[in-house]
Amino acid sequence: MKAVYDEATALTHDGQDFVIATVVHTQGSTPQKPGAALLVRGDGSTVGTLGGGCVEGDIWFAAKEALRENTGPQYKRYYLNEDIAARDGLVCGGTMYFYIEPLTGDADGRALSAEIADAYAGGPSLSVATLVKSDRLAQGARIVVREDGTSEGTLGDAALDAEAIETAKDVMPMGRTARIHTDQGDELFVEGYTAPALLVLIGGGHVNLQVARIGHMMGLRVMVTDDRREFANNERFPMAEATNVAPYDRGVDAFPVTPNTAIVIGSRGHHFDDLATEAAARTNAGYVGLLGSKRKTIMIYESLLRKGVPEERLREIHAPVGLDLGGRTPEEIALSIVSEIVAWRNGRAGGPMTMEPFHLDRLVAKVNGAAAR
Repeated sequence: MKAVYDEATALTHDGQDFVIATVVHTQGSTPQKPGAALLVRGDGSTVGTLGGGCVEGDIWFAAKEALRENTGPQYKRYYLNEDIAARDGLVCGGTMYFYIEPLTGDADGRALSAEIADAYAGGPSLSVATLVKSDRLAQGARIVVREDGTSEGTLGDAALDAEAIETAKDVMPMGRTARIHTDQGDELFVEGYTAPALLVLIGGGHVNLQVARIGHMMGLRVMVTDDRREFANNERFPMAEATNVAPYDRGVDAFPVTPNTAIVIGSRGHHFDDLATEAAARTNAGYVGLLGSKRKTIMIYESLLRKGVPEERLREIHAPVGLDLGGRTPEEIALSIVSEIVAWRNGRAGGPMTMEPFHLDRLVAKVNGAAAR
């Protein structure tokens, strides 16, 4: 949602009012998931999306009314029944919950939008916990938790504040979202804001060149290191923010590795992969992947265990790297690697989404039963 907060910062600078509508919770099949946002300007033009169709149209209208009437924040539930979904060509049957926040004279809210935009641009990360619905506390109350561990604001309940702060710290490194629902009926939306994930490539060979191209297309920041200048330069990797020529055991040190970093190792030989994997394993990168065969992986793991790399860290490494797509060309292999990185960032295993056989069995039985009658 970088574009939304970049525009919010620009509008704030110009002194213009606007509304941000955010998906804060979903149930069932929906066109967008929590964190999706739509900015609505005073003239009705927009940035971002909530999934399009009648969903977005209705929330756009509500946002316009909220801005016109200055009603304050709103919490809306939108049920996608079959008729509504079919009208827009959607095959959905879920429920979406939205938080609509006009930003007019709210100086704190405007400053926060600028801080979020800065986080997306590579500045300090932060998380925001917002009370989107409550019958007992002030709707719109929020806590901001920053990268240095400090927090600002209150929800009006000390126990809820503590839970919100811990949750905010959890979602911050990966820029994820979370929902807190209390027994008193409070609804809390927590979202982390950080720079796009960093993709560090150790080795600038054929496969990693394609990984860089696909990763950049997916919005990842790309940085490359190799011990050969001809394989780590801006001409070969024009999409890279930075390139570095250094020995494989030290190349990764030049880059700002965080838990939101994916490292892919594909050097020019087994010995160098060993050095590079050890260096990557000793960082706090959330994803480390090693190109090569299972046999090579076993040999490298044995070496790393003897060097004192913890077993727990080895179990976190993706080796051989990538999803099992059966690809052979550099482009196909790169696709499997970036697909696995996307799955990692979304907390998924990366398996097929094909429905279980029993769903089709029930459908066939239903249709056959109706035909028999």
